[in-house]
Amino acid sequence: MTKDYKILTSYIKNVSSKIADTENYIYLKDNIPKYSLGIDINSLPLKNNMAEVNIKLTFDNKNEKDKKAYFEMTHTTVVRVEESAVNKDELKRIFLSDVPTEVYPLIEKRFFEIVKSIGYPEIKLEKRIDFKELFEQNQK
Repeated sequence: MTKDYKILTSYIKNVSSKIADTENYIYLKDNIPKYSLGIDINSLPLKNNMAEVNIKLTFDNKNEKDKKAYFEMTHTTVVRVEESAVNKDELKRIFLSDVPTEVYPLIEKRFFEIVKSIGYPEIKLEKRIDFKELFEQNQK
């Protein structure tokens, strides 16, 4: 299968970490299994058949009323879409499934390297994210 797009560049657009104090730092170390990874994807059209695909990862405990610790990273991938892939459905598939599937392993690695460098042990996700499956579910 031929790709209908080409990745031109990829970079970390934004990184944010919030740990209020030492007690919260220790709390997170002791409660890291309660934290989960969230993903949000959006795209922004650019000129010359290009688009910016932003994948935002968040790592926090959704059940906490007071956010004791919070990590966020937005990773941007700039793609050029082939002229043949101009219909709306095809573009949605490229931006929400194909590009994330291709770049996610690098994004996840970068994100967890940052979290590790802040002082937390290496975090492993038990389940791989299947962007194609998520895309298909959201199309129903």
